[in-house]
Amino acid sequence: MSSPFSLFKWEAVFTDWKIFGGGLLVTVKVGILALIVAIIIGIVVGVLSTSKLKFFKAIGRVYVELIQNTPLVIQVFILFNALPYLGIVLNVVSIGVLALGVYHGAYVAEVIRAGIGSVSKGQMEAGLSQGFTFTECMRYIILPQAFKIVLPPLANQGVALLKNTSVLAMIAGGDLMYSSDSWSSSNMYYGPAYLTTGLLYFMLCFPLATLAKKLEEKKSFGNKGKESESEEKILGEKAEGVI
Repeated sequence: MSSPFSLFKWEAVFTDWKIFGGGLLVTVKVGILALIVAIIIGIVVGVLSTSKLKFFKAIGRVYVELIQNTPLVIQVFILFNALPYLGIVLNVVSIGVLALGVYHGAYVAEVIRAGIGSVSKGQMEAGLSQGFTFTECMRYIILPQAFKIVLPPLANQGVALLKNTSVLAMIAGGDLMYSSDSWSSSNMYYGPAYLTTGLLYFMLCFPLATLAKKLEEKKSFGNKGKESESEEKILGEKAEGVI
């Protein structure tokens, strides 16, 4: 009985590298498009969640709670099977982009909501007092400041989204996981196929995870710098008072 990782099985993987390469390209494509969708949904829902109007805030909360508390696999299955009954026919890649975008949009919305909440309320009040509308305040004052704060968790969401593209395998999405499953099921070379797939996912996710870590460290260093400046200012004022 041959080993699951016999040399001839690895040779087969390298011979058919185009199959894995094609799946990798689909995974990257779906990941990028889904992240764009997630960010757009996240910004809209995040802003709604911070609205003073209860109706808009309720819409945001219902969406976030519903999406976050149901499995992504179920959501993909529902979209894949329900949309045709509504007269909407999409290819599997589009369904994957939509499902992942809607799913991660709920998490991005919470990130955006937290980012907006971290900006001083005085910023909004100052903008409104200068004649800006609520939308203009969000667009020109609040969101640009919040965006700097939410960059690290947004990068982490990108990592999670890339890994979650593997659920497209259940609807024959042509992604990396599906390509690996299809190839290995025809020859039973599952060991090399899954190890190769795992390595490719790592190559995609590790740089993004490293970027998120560096952004978080930069943010923490910046906050410490501001705290030090504030402490020095307070000590200086106290010293002047003593003199």
